[in-house]
Amino acid sequence: QVQLVESGGALVQAGGSLRLSCSISGDIASINDLAWYRQPPGEQRELVAHISMTDRTMYTDPVKGRFVISRDAAKNKLFLQMNNLKPEDTADYYCMARAFVPGTVWEEFWGQGTQVTVSS
Repeated sequence: QVQLVESGGALVQAGGSLRLSCSISGDIASINDLAWYRQPPGEQRELVAHISMTDRTMYTDPVKGRFVISRDAAKNKLFLQMNNLKPEDTADYYCMARAFVPGTVWEEFWGQGTQVTVSS
């Protein structure tokens, strides 16, 4: 089992920056990879950024060049640095871990979400 808790969401003006954090606990050694997703109101949840346990990263087009995903293994934390925020970035942001679980092969674990609102 893996537990995740997001923090850092806030109201920010366009052009500003925020850093989201995700605290991870449980069977951390079972984690295969980590990611940040977001869900605008009334929309489907979408992938924002992904990081492997070898620290290879990828970003979806809307955030490329503006967001940076990183992790601190010693502190069991995942981060999303968001720069030059735009109103279109307004959404609930979620961290996700894929972990291998006995009896299920693998399973997705999600945090509760943290709200980011970007004003014009």
